[in-house]
Amino acid sequence: MAIEILPLDKIMERVGQEIGKSPWVLIDQDRINQFAECTGDHQWIHVDEEKAAAGPFGKTIGHGFLTISMIPKLSEDTSVVPEGTMMAINYGLDKVRLLNPVTVGSKIRSNISLGSVTDKGGGRILISTVHTIEIEGQEKPACVAESLAMFFTQQ
Repeated sequence: MAIEILPLDKIMERVGQEIGKSPWVLIDQDRINQFAECTGDHQWIHVDEEKAAAGPFGKTIGHGFLTISMIPKLSEDTSVVPEGTMMAINYGLDKVRLLNPVTVGSKIRSNISLGSVTDKGGGRILISTVHTIEIEGQEKPACVAESLAMFFTQQ
């Protein structure tokens, strides 16, 4: 997919529609370990491969927050941007659900749809995108989250 720069009225027409799907990204043990190191979350189910092999999933799993933190990477090339945007910032998340663990060696991608568009005035536009984080080969997604971004445009 690609980043689409569109007039605000054209973006509003796409509410509820799929924007696109990201490429698949491998969740390997190195990525899991780096996330554990960064966050200080070294729970055995994530980092102890031997103990996790005897655990409920048969191997280590990525942190739920690792899956959530992948949203910017998974959407970097698949988005809609209002014309005249000078910058955008992460505005938070709504309605986040972790539905299925991501086991080590799995690939994930985001199926992205446009949730809402709100003109906040003063050149600020709040856009929500719904991310269904899929796991390759599995029907049940890892995560569904509504991501919010505030776009600052020229008035």
